[in-house]
Amino acid sequence: MPGRRRNEGREHPDVRGCRDARADDATDDYGLLCEFATRYRPHRALFDAATFPGVLAAVGKGPAEFPIVESDGQVAGYALSARMPTLFAGGTVLELLELVVHEALRGGGLGSLLVRETLTQATRAGDAEVVVPTRRAVDFSRHLGFVETITSLKVVP
Repeated sequence: MPGRRRNEGREHPDVRGCRDARADDATDDYGLLCEFATRYRPHRALFDAATFPGVLAAVGKGPAEFPIVESDGQVAGYALSARMPTLFAGGTVLELLELVVHEALRGGGLGSLLVRETLTQATRAGDAEVVVPTRRAVDFSRHLGFVETITSLKVVP
């Protein structure tokens, strides 16, 4: 069917919802990161030694959120967000930095589940807003209620 996304309407009976990321998720999360990254090549040793433990520490202290969704006992997707204090928004803003679902499971609602969990976490933390810097998932984000507000630029120091 034209315009139909892969796995649209597919049931995931083994998915019970989201949970917080744990240290033993590193291998599955690294595999998903390799699927997600298009401009950078993740380095496994750095990921294991610093990046993944640093993200888990940030989640534990509050400036980050890292929900995971599992399928068949393996990590099927994750959302990684960072919380920042702002003056313009009158409070903290949660920025959804990474959202990835295993390629074979895309289109079945797992990404939406992860975004809804991220929004729940933002509400619980009292964040003023949630933002999504994206080029690849604009239509998906709009479908979930996000509206376009800015153009984002970057420079690598």
